[in-house]
Amino acid sequence: MGEFHRAIEKAELHVHLEGSLDDATLLELDPGLSPEKIRAARRFRTFDGFIEAYKFALARLREPGHFALALRRLLERMKNENVRYAEINLSVGVMLARRQNVEAILEALEREAASQDSVEVRWIFDSVRQWGSAEAMRVAERAVALRGAGVVGFSIGGSEAGGPAEDFKAVFAWAKERGLHIVPHAGETEGPQEVWAALRAGAERIGHGIAAASDPELMDHLRRHGIPLEVCLSSNLATGVVASMKAHPLRRLFDAGVPVTLNTDDPGLFHTTLAREFQIAEEVLGFNQSELRNIAANSFRYAFR
Repeated sequence: MGEFHRAIEKAELHVHLEGSLDDATLLELDPGLSPEKIRAARRFRTFDGFIEAYKFALARLREPGHFALALRRLLERMKNENVRYAEINLSVGVMLARRQNVEAILEALEREAASQDSVEVRWIFDSVRQWGSAEAMRVAERAVALRGAGVVGFSIGGSEAGGPAEDFKAVFAWAKERGLHIVPHAGETEGPQEVWAALRAGAERIGHGIAAASDPELMDHLRRHGIPLEVCLSSNLATGVVASMKAHPLRRLFDAGVPVTLNTDDPGLFHTTLAREFQIAEEVLGFNQSELRNIAANSFRYAFR
């Protein structure tokens, strides 16, 4: 990767800790695995296949120390690429379903984050949208209770078709009233109507949101209201959301004045880094370095800190 892409000061607003596990970290967590088994588990071409690969990584995070190790390895990579700030998604809905101790996990993560001074870390608690609004409220309640431990936001992820954003309007309002920021995934696998629904439900940022590129009125709304999209190039290609990297709508969104940031989403699964995402934007999508500086600045401008 180019020195510019590595050296430019960056923040990451959309990265899942569980999806950050690279092959080496998986082997650290579970020495019984083999490189061949890991490669086989991570071979996918569709969003559904990606979800199965994500579950494979989740299964290796069994205790607070495992989460702390995952964070340590992620922050090491971020430090090497001049990522100065990160809002990291935690799959708290899954933790609760597995009866894991969320407070103990967050305590271990906060301790690990405090042991280094290169990357400032905040947390976004994520709920599985297809599990419904009652489960989402359980996650939101934990997020509110743990705001003092660096939790800044609440998200829903998973199948957009299985859990439309409008179903969570009351949960979003409850969490927002208590100081959390609302940042659902939307417009990744579904069309612009799901981004509109997320906005009506109270979204302050949109995870992915690239379907907005097919709706000029929506792009104008995002521009006028300063609502950013957390764009994840490699993720969209790997899950089949876009047919090719050249076909990615980032350029269309940017040229329409929509605030955008670049992110890795699940860097362990997509074999990417934030510097590589910037490099792809330049080499494949034709962004110049001035435009990339603008995008990097957006990641600080729209951070929840």
